[in-house]
Amino acid sequence: MPLVLGVDSSTQATKVEVRDVDTGELVAAGRAPHAPVSPPRAEQDPAAWWAALARAVFDAGVDDVAALAVAGQQHGLVALDDAGTVLRPAKLWNDTESAPDARRLVARLGPAGWSEACGSVPVASFTVTKVAWLAEHEPEVLDRLATLLLPHDWLTHQLTGRAVTDRGDASGTGYWSPATGRWRPDLLDLAAPRPGGWVGALPTVLGPTEPAGPLTPWAADQLGLRAGALVGPGTGDNMAAALGVGLAGGDVAISVGTSGTVFATSPTPTADASGAVAGFADATGRFLPLVCTLNAALVLDAVARLLAVDHASFDQLALTAPAGAEGLVLLPYLAGERTPNRPDATGTLTGLRPDVSRAALARAAVEGVVCGLLDGLDALVAAGVPIADAGRLVLVGGGARSAAVRQVVADLTGRPVTLPAGDEHVAAGACVKAAAVLLERDPVEVARAWAGDEAVTVEPGPQVEHRDQVRGAYARVRDEQADPPPGRDTDPDR
Repeated sequence: MPLVLGVDSSTQATKVEVRDVDTGELVAAGRAPHAPVSPPRAEQDPAAWWAALARAVFDAGVDDVAALAVAGQQHGLVALDDAGTVLRPAKLWNDTESAPDARRLVARLGPAGWSEACGSVPVASFTVTKVAWLAEHEPEVLDRLATLLLPHDWLTHQLTGRAVTDRGDASGTGYWSPATGRWRPDLLDLAAPRPGGWVGALPTVLGPTEPAGPLTPWAADQLGLRAGALVGPGTGDNMAAALGVGLAGGDVAISVGTSGTVFATSPTPTADASGAVAGFADATGRFLPLVCTLNAALVLDAVARLLAVDHASFDQLALTAPAGAEGLVLLPYLAGERTPNRPDATGTLTGLRPDVSRAALARAAVEGVVCGLLDGLDALVAAGVPIADAGRLVLVGGGARSAAVRQVVADLTGRPVTLPAGDEHVAAGACVKAAAVLLERDPVEVARAWAGDEAVTVEPGPQVEHRDQVRGAYARVRDEQADPPPGRDTDPDR
């Protein structure tokens, strides 16, 4: 049976899955950690990603794959010189040093101008803002830069020797247009004018089933794989996650990581001048409008720590409290390392009384996180994204393991919540991309053919009757805060 290998190179770790190309059955998996980062400066040496990939492949224990593809953390910046040497550590999506540059760039073109040009209003996570930072703080590096890559592009470059990307990951740079399918070097010029222009420094954008090339003998030897295996174009992590869970038209996915994302597929591009919706492309030829909240599971972890309980006990507390958390409302804009749009953001807890219970505090944390995510769902609907009442509401990410989160999402939406089988949906989506290239089939068809039984479905419970009350109380607190940060950070692994 031919096998394919999918790579998830995230901020925290490299994870790989090996799957049967015909059935999608999981054959093996491996994992290797990355060094932690500490924003505001969040940087990693790309060589560490390569070393982690080699360790993860070794951990999986499979050396004969017919095709492979890489999904990677979006938005980062990898600068190469004309010899292909990395010039400096890669700036990651959650590096906030470019926040002032993001504000200046948005001011130059205006939010409507940016959303029309590239589908999104850039924030500090976007690559274009990091180019502006480089021009201001390290002009000597910019002078030597010959090739500008994203993290997943660099790994594909290591595998094949080619500078290529895909439309999904390109759409998160701030200088590629999902509407036209073309690079916008003029937007890069706003960040950093470059003698001779930017076109020659940008990777080729491959189609969804277009191979990046064969695995080179050098890369095969480094990874312990067979030389000549087909390497797919790969994609960004959110785009791979959509494939990994088989997201279909009308479905919506909510990812509860350290921060949270809400996304859906769309047949047409979006352009939201408010900046709430990032108008990404997906990895199949469609589009993937996406909204992110500043914090999600990070908030649950913080409150569990305050209550001095583990995750299981935190869940039990939250589920014993009534809907509305006895009047407590938590606005989860916590300050910290995972807030590239507003590093100075802070949270708000209202409704405290002398008899407040530990269970109510746990419940308020869960309801606050879920209400923030559902604001994102509302933003997608307002932007015209086709989300069907009969479509699936898919819950993924580390926070999806929480029984309280599952139930509160079901109760506050009034919809069944689907939890797809498996944990590593980004790596699974990368496997889909590899199989699509090998079989020369639409990735959507491959994902549909691989679809298995869902692991869990959670139905709304009796507390669903209080959903308007809970969301209304949250909205009042949110609207009372000055300049609530919309947030946008996009690694499902967080």
